[in-house]
Parts: sequence; C-alpha cells; structure tokens
Amino acid sequence: MSFNIAPKLARGTGVAAILASTILLTSCQVRPLYSEGSGAAGKLASVTFSEPASRVEQEVRNRLIFLASGGGGEPENPDYKVELSARSSVISTLLVESSDTSLAGRATVSVDYTLKATKDGHVIKAGNRYATALVDFPFQEFAKQRAIRDAENRAARQAAEFVGADIAAALGR
Repeated sequence: MSFNIAPKLARGTGVAAILASTILLTSCQVRPLYSEGSGAAGKLASVTFSEPASRVEQEVRNRLIFLASGGGGEPENPDYKVELSARSSVISTLLVESSDTSLAGRATVSVDYTLKATKDGHVIKAGNRYATALVDFPFQEFAKQRAIRDAENRAARQAAEFVGADIAAALGR
C-alpha cells in the first residue's frame, strides 16, 4: 500500500493561503479621504487659515479655503486653525552663455503649515510641502515677469493641494 501525501499537502497549503489572504484583506480599511464615515468633510469646513504675508501666501490660502469649504468661505467659529508660511523662489535652468540670458526656469513654492485645535492650541499636524512649476522666459521684460507670476501661481495651487490633503488626512483620523 502506497501513501501519496504530496497532493493532500498541496491542497492543504492552498486552502491555508486562501484563508490567510481573506483574513488579511478583511483587516484592511481603505476608504475615500473625504468620505462621510471619516467626518473629514465636516471637520475641513471648520478650518480657518492665518492671514497672508505675501502674494504667494495669499494664493496658497485662497486655494486652501476653497478646498476646505468647497467654495463656501471660512467659518465664523472655527474648530481648527492652520498657520501658514509660504515662500517662492525662481531659478534659471537654461542659460544661453553667448548672451548671458536665460530661456527657461522653474518656480518653486514651499509651504510650512501647522494645524491646531482652536479650543486648546493642541498641534494636530505640522509639515512642509512644496511644488515646482516650469516657466519659459520671453524676451520682453513684462512678459517675463508675468510668466514668472503665472508659474508661481501654478506652484502655489499645487502646494495647497498637497497641504489640503495632509490636513484632510489628519482630520480624518
């Protein structure tokens, strides 16, 4: 009489693997960032932002207000406050050596933020996010300044999206 254990062992291992993967997948809790179950949307609507100190900071703040309230503006009695500090830098990347002029560059906006509860000043989340936008430099000076401003605005809006996602994740916990 011959015993063949290999098929039984393979079948048992397969069943164990299926059970283990089922248990692992049921323990995962993936949900949308702005889902109703997390309460992040309601908490985001009760966030206020610090007054801006520069034009770029104003761009970041405006975008964050729009993201937090869905276009409804800032709340009268906020539960949370975000202290913002934004700065921008423009760097030339494509230099024409014969004329010592630059044809292109990049604008980088960096945002430091601190999310606090207004009732006790407890820091919930603090961090730094940045975004970069590419820019072509035209030969006319006014057009060049406008192109730089537009690139800073694009980078500011993108950095605000990153900060907004961080704040939503922190409030959703």
